[in-house]
Amino acid sequence: MALDDLVAALPDYAGDLGANLRSVIGRSPLPRPRLWGTVLACAVAVRSPPVLRALGPQAREELTPAEYTAAKAAASAMAMTNVFHRGRHLLSDPAYVTLRAGLRTNVLGHPGVDRIDHETWALAVSAVHGCGACLDAHERALRRAGVEREAVQEAFRIAAVIQAAGTTLDAEAVLGD
Repeated sequence: MALDDLVAALPDYAGDLGANLRSVIGRSPLPRPRLWGTVLACAVAVRSPPVLRALGPQAREELTPAEYTAAKAAASAMAMTNVFHRGRHLLSDPAYVTLRAGLRTNVLGHPGVDRIDHETWALAVSAVHGCGACLDAHERALRRAGVEREAVQEAFRIAAVIQAAGTTLDAEAVLGD
């Protein structure tokens, strides 16, 4: 029902976006916890109130309390590390990569949930934030764990569509056309 509400809230010009939301969430091949943790982590990363209000309660129903908390923790940790690593990556001086980060990220090492789920959530949030270094790191971890490229791509398909929904709904709230 929350997905239907989100699709219904989209303006007519975003019909493809509604179809894509139904596809990436409603017909995803990802296991339920991986799917809904990805949806929640991306909704948090996108920071769109209409998206969070629509998808957050359904994610809470679909996930265990530990998974729900871990997906939010992944979004929180990646909000920090994506900015940090993207910043280092964009600097022309490669010596910054050799410096100690000095940031606490215990949740990344001990997420309290299935490692593949957590890596998928981190990858999707990294896609939202546009951090190539983090995308590469989480993609490598998933591939080493035996995850197929199609499943990796599914995570950033979800990220792309949730990002677009948030952008569209937030713009409509301001423009009110």
